[in-house]
Amino acid sequence: MKALIFLLLFIIVAILGYNFYNTYQRFHPDTYEYTAHKSIDANHPNKAMLLDYQEAIADLNGYIITQWSANDIDVRNPENDNAQTLAAVATYAKKKGIVSYFESQLTAPIQEKTTKTEEQIRDEFVKEMYKFNPQTLHVGNKGALVFELQRLLNNKGEVIKIDGVFNTETLNALKAFESKKGLYVDGQLDAMTLDYLLQ
Repeated sequence: MKALIFLLLFIIVAILGYNFYNTYQRFHPDTYEYTAHKSIDANHPNKAMLLDYQEAIADLNGYIITQWSANDIDVRNPENDNAQTLAAVATYAKKKGIVSYFESQLTAPIQEKTTKTEEQIRDEFVKEMYKFNPQTLHVGNKGALVFELQRLLNNKGEVIKIDGVFNTETLNALKAFESKKGLYVDGQLDAMTLDYLLQ
């Protein structure tokens, strides 16, 4: 009889010990806390995002611990599907999503900012001027677009006066350029001629 009681007592203690050990292991293994991704450089140039990432991890870990200790909810492996658990799991998913977003941003290759030269910026303005005023230029026209056309023709080897007046000299230089590039020679600034001038 004593042997049977000891056997039952041993089984009960073993079951309780196993349950306690499982509960302990769920929240004390090395993988319990979410840690920073190994490929993220601690010297990343975007310090503000790096700080936000660390705060998001701390927030996520704090939420996991709080839900377990205060509400007995394991948000990573929920056992119930009641409203409180579902709400906690949804919040956990959002917090984990924020961490994942920061990881994707911080592990993405860093693109160096390309600074445009003054010439490139000016060429973009010429394109915009043409886009908003695509009329055919002809002898007698004056203005900034004519000035820029003359500048571009000079850059391409046509030596003409840059004065903002579309004169015969400008017309002949434009025709010569169109001929060199194999374009339709009409002495008119169209989109294709402008593209060739800006190359």
